[in-house]
Amino acid sequence: MQKIVVVGGGAGGLELVSRLSRTLGRKNEAEITLVDRSRTHIWKPLLHEVAAGVIDKHSDGVDYAIHAAAHHYRFQLGSMCAIDAEAKTITLAPLFDDEGVAILPERKIPYDQLILAIGSVSNDFGTPGVAQHCYFLDSLVQAERFHRGLLNQLIRINQQEDENSFIRVAIVGAGATGTELAAQLHHVANLSKTYGMPGMSASRLKITIVEAGERILPALPERIANSARKALHKLGVDIKERTMVAEADENGLITKDGSRVDADLMVWAAGVKAPDFVTEMGIFETNRANQILVNEHLQSTGDGSIWVIGDCCGFKQENGKWVPPRAQSAHQMANTAADNIIALRRGKELKGYVYKDYGSLVHLSNYSTVGSLMGSLSNSSMFIEGRLAKIVYISLYNMHQFAVHGKLRGALKLLLKKLSYAISPKLKLH
Repeated sequence: MQKIVVVGGGAGGLELVSRLSRTLGRKNEAEITLVDRSRTHIWKPLLHEVAAGVIDKHSDGVDYAIHAAAHHYRFQLGSMCAIDAEAKTITLAPLFDDEGVAILPERKIPYDQLILAIGSVSNDFGTPGVAQHCYFLDSLVQAERFHRGLLNQLIRINQQEDENSFIRVAIVGAGATGTELAAQLHHVANLSKTYGMPGMSASRLKITIVEAGERILPALPERIANSARKALHKLGVDIKERTMVAEADENGLITKDGSRVDADLMVWAAGVKAPDFVTEMGIFETNRANQILVNEHLQSTGDGSIWVIGDCCGFKQENGKWVPPRAQSAHQMANTAADNIIALRRGKELKGYVYKDYGSLVHLSNYSTVGSLMGSLSNSSMFIEGRLAKIVYISLYNMHQFAVHGKLRGALKLLLKKLSYAISPKLKLH
């Protein structure tokens, strides 16, 4: 039986596994295995909400082992550390518990078709002190770590009688993650008053966004950026554009011009790259962002049995631009890769991948949602905001749920989530 191994259960990886398991796994045409270093999947665009504490992995996550049992594939917990392209095996590093006790030894998993969907990590560009003093939001573990730090700061300020004491948060990078996190933190600061912290409110929170580029949301249309900037200014967020961070220390950030941004919590959201081990393995062609170069069918340029999707995929379009590392890119790549793997299995012609930009949305907590929808018949875009934009934003998450669970189970999951939200606390306090 053909062995298909998918490494990485993010937005693209889990959708791909779900599609292949429904098509090939259920019919015993292939043995499908998903490998991930985490036990739980969270849709990556929601990680900033996990960090803020407005959602948690138990209500919004997908347990890989349970999902695998229901969808005709196998799940292996672990981190890939090597690929043997000749022997067609991947190696998983030994697995240890929190106390450092070995649970599983190093393991090898054979494959006929290997799909790499290992995502991306924050790119600190070698800036001194960032790795030691800043939080990242690349994974569920990191988002939960930031949440614990935030709770500690909320408790600290709530107990201080001096009303002039503040929680100072510095966010480096004014892309979607940075701007959405800023708005969500403002909401959480107000919300915490309802949950046992009467001395806390957004008035005791000082948020600074530091952006090296000309404006916030540099990858999105200027009209969206202007609308988001206006909404953030209303919340009291200090936005420093055209400001480059030169160093981070335990007390805050030092900019290139020598000024300081003092902070109790620092978040680095200034750029992404594929993990460094991708290039360290020395078996792939990569670009400057460590992304693995692929052909038109999403197969790696050096090995047709290794496919690449999502943030770690380096696909150059006809206009010379790289496909951006976004959730919609991963979703589209997962569909194309699934079609091609199924076609290859059945002796049919492979199809080329074409990236379609359907627009962008920025959800600023309960305060505002802004974005643009790209026309399907032209290159024009339509600016949307308010309730319509929020409905479209929610629909993107719903589409992911349908892709992962199927339409019936996806609809039931969404219904249960809505019921749970109605009766559950609106802020996670642990």
